[in-house]
Amino acid sequence: MVDRLRQLVHAESPPGAVRRLHACADLLESWISPLLGRPAVRVTRDGLPHLLWQAEDQRVLLLGHYDTVWPEGTTRDWPFALAEHIATGPGVCDMKSGIVQLVTALSLLPDPSRVGVLLTCDEESGSPTSRPLIEQQARRSRAVLVGEPSTETGALKVARKGGSRYEITVRGRAAHAGVEPHRGVNAAVELAHQVLAVRAFAAEGTSVTPTVLSAGSISNQVPESATFCVDVRAWTREELDRVDRQIHALTPQLAEAALVVGGGINRYPLQEAVAMPLLEVARRAGRELGLPPLEAAHAAGASDANFTGSLGVATLDGLGGVGGGSHARSEWVDVSQMPDRAALLAATVAGVLTRQRRGPAPAARGVPARL
Repeated sequence: MVDRLRQLVHAESPPGAVRRLHACADLLESWISPLLGRPAVRVTRDGLPHLLWQAEDQRVLLLGHYDTVWPEGTTRDWPFALAEHIATGPGVCDMKSGIVQLVTALSLLPDPSRVGVLLTCDEESGSPTSRPLIEQQARRSRAVLVGEPSTETGALKVARKGGSRYEITVRGRAAHAGVEPHRGVNAAVELAHQVLAVRAFAAEGTSVTPTVLSAGSISNQVPESATFCVDVRAWTREELDRVDRQIHALTPQLAEAALVVGGGINRYPLQEAVAMPLLEVARRAGRELGLPPLEAAHAAGASDANFTGSLGVATLDGLGGVGGGSHARSEWVDVSQMPDRAALLAATVAGVLTRQRRGPAPAARGVPARL
């Protein structure tokens, strides 16, 4: 497993790097297709290769992504490294260790004919091209098991915040900054007003964070235009809807300035109701394997589990590597726990495949979780 993890980390897969993504997809296909006994369908959207092994009678979908946040060439100055049982390197935790565990879990299943696998390559960019494919495959499945990392203590993720992304453009009027600034409408000043306005939309458990800002193009001109981005995270659908309404209702503070709001809600929260039936299956599997009791956690970050859970399909996340530091140079994973975690995933899949259907469990907005 460590050798595969090393190989996968060095198969760099930066966002949007089509050549690199196809090369990484080739590697993954060579590992997984022989285990499933069926070829992958390379679903290409805007040049991006998503890997799908669809099952005819699909009861379980194993979902993950093989793109990372790291640019091409990162492994030249930050290669995979192993010190005792801690591995480091770009994407080692998020989520290449989870993929290696998924591959090992497939090898442990006596019959994977009812298991589908979907590995996408645009999750770190918000899943713009893979979302329809994810939702299509989730609807064909009784359960979705997601290979994103667990918490640093090994807890599985039963709830995630939803998220929204906005880009707000300010239109002003250019003028000479030194000779007649009064003839201009300063887009940078209007942007400052709006940044402070959106910050006020935050509430307990809901973050509204201005991120990337830009204004003007030269220092001796009143800026004619400006833009800023806003990241919103919330635990409930209602909070995302509230902030969405408020952002779209923003009005200019300067006379003759104008605002254009782009973006919106990207994904609604993953709520406990759709995860708890699968958590019980995983806990039973863990007990049978003699593993420590599995804890449940709420995660502030979003994942593709938000999409599947919002459909009412039973979804459990955090079945990947036990590690931390995702998206940072401190990223790590505990390789000593990878074999047990792979066995846990395989046993959880087996538990879903053998479990009798039960009555629906309540999920978000009255949509039942199916298991």
